[in-house]
Amino acid sequence: MAQNYLLTKSKYIRGLQCDRALWLDVFRPSLARYSPEQMRRFDRGREFEYAFKETFPEGIDISAELKRNTGAYPELTAQLLDKGGKVDLFEAGFLYNDVLVLADVVHGRDDGSIDVYEVKSGTKLSDTYRRDAALQHYVISHCRRVNSFSLVYNDDNGGFVKVELMDELQTCHAEIERNIAVMKDLLQQGEPATPTGQHCLSPYACPYQHYCAQGIRQLSLF
Repeated sequence: MAQNYLLTKSKYIRGLQCDRALWLDVFRPSLARYSPEQMRRFDRGREFEYAFKETFPEGIDISAELKRNTGAYPELTAQLLDKGGKVDLFEAGFLYNDVLVLADVVHGRDDGSIDVYEVKSGTKLSDTYRRDAALQHYVISHCRRVNSFSLVYNDDNGGFVKVELMDELQTCHAEIERNIAVMKDLLQQGEPATPTGQHCLSPYACPYQHYCAQGIRQLSLF
């Protein structure tokens, strides 16, 4: 049975950058516009992720089974992990506190615990990657016993660098819970009137810049 959720990992990261962008992502996502370079970056990320997944030849791809029915991912993930024994899952779904995350690779152990791998195509361990991983750990650790959580990134030659982050991520839960509460409250209200600024470009170029800029032009003309 599909489960309802309010936030995802990408929406949470969007909300850290701009509350208006988060609101638009939830209620008016069709307004988003991505540049060709952004699309190429997404493609590079997927290619690097696929290359890492190939190191788990017996992996079961949840997304291939359920396609866009993401609300059903947590139930199928739980069923496969509850069978016991070793198993590798791609795009494993976990839901907690109205937040759905999809883990790139999850390795189920004989003792019932799991190892999680979050894959990024960048060549350094950025603060945004850490915040991304922290949210995943927060959600997943409330659903399963996590044995290890590694962030995998590019060694600049297409190889894999694995960094274990468990100790660091466990210290972020209280802050994440506060952030989620603020975002959930925001989404119960109307569109924020957040002005444009440097946050429109960092850490990522916001896909709603054209929409917000259009509003400014209309206001100045008036």
